[in-house]
Amino acid sequence: MKNNTAQRAQLLHLTSLSLANGMKSGSFRSLFRGQGMEFSGVREYLRGDDVRAIDWNVTARMGKPFVKVFEEERELDVFIIVDKSLSMNTGSGIQSRLETAMDCASLITMASLHNGSPVGSVIFDGKIEFSVAPKAGKNQAMLILSELDKTDNQIVGSALDSALRGAEKLLRKRTLVFVISDFRAAGWETPFAHLCQKNDVIAIKITDPLDDILPSLGAVPFRDPETGFECVLPTSSQKFSRAWRDAAENRNEMWKKECHRNGGAPLSISTMQDPAAELIKFFNTREQYSL
Repeated sequence: MKNNTAQRAQLLHLTSLSLANGMKSGSFRSLFRGQGMEFSGVREYLRGDDVRAIDWNVTARMGKPFVKVFEEERELDVFIIVDKSLSMNTGSGIQSRLETAMDCASLITMASLHNGSPVGSVIFDGKIEFSVAPKAGKNQAMLILSELDKTDNQIVGSALDSALRGAEKLLRKRTLVFVISDFRAAGWETPFAHLCQKNDVIAIKITDPLDDILPSLGAVPFRDPETGFECVLPTSSQKFSRAWRDAAENRNEMWKKECHRNGGAPLSISTMQDPAAELIKFFNTREQYSL
């Protein structure tokens, strides 16, 4: 596993460098580097200083006016929530949803390492499989990559809601959070809203062409990988095809509205797309997204 992880990290190196540059430059930099100011010390009052910045305790102690000095907040910690539930194993594109999600998470992990940013993660299927608070350094990045590479038997169901709640409790400061999932689980909306209140959240929805259009193959047996529900889909029926497409559009619109309503940024990446290219494009064109 260590050799596989090391090889994967080496392959990701050049691509993640481009991603790291995108995360630190352009219109996205204001988000990645933090949106607030942090206290760094005091200095003597100078003519023209804002009187609201006067530190009255220090002023009283020193006998002359001092003002508080603030600096731009340090680079945000990065936290990656990754869905490994059974529904992520599906896909008709270049690769499965899960493989696309793993690529996204790995690239973000390596980009954070290049930028010197603390990075943490929670990985889940039907239960929480792995969780680690943000920490800087190569060892931390390699640990996360190693966990992403694991192919243990997946537990039925999706613990997306638990992962979101756990992240909210784990993160002690404002953090740049990536939620990578197909968002097919129920009950994620409320913990997602809570997570957005104190963090900058980017929701990456992994999609597939079959979400919108099914090929006309007649009566096709269907089985939900997580619930076990089985039925037969009349894929050659135009009425069914329209209903399938409309339902997909409605789900996607509701997901986007939920993200925007809570201040999160929605980003869809298809199994037919290059995850690195889509992430870099997103970071370099942040003004196109309502964050």
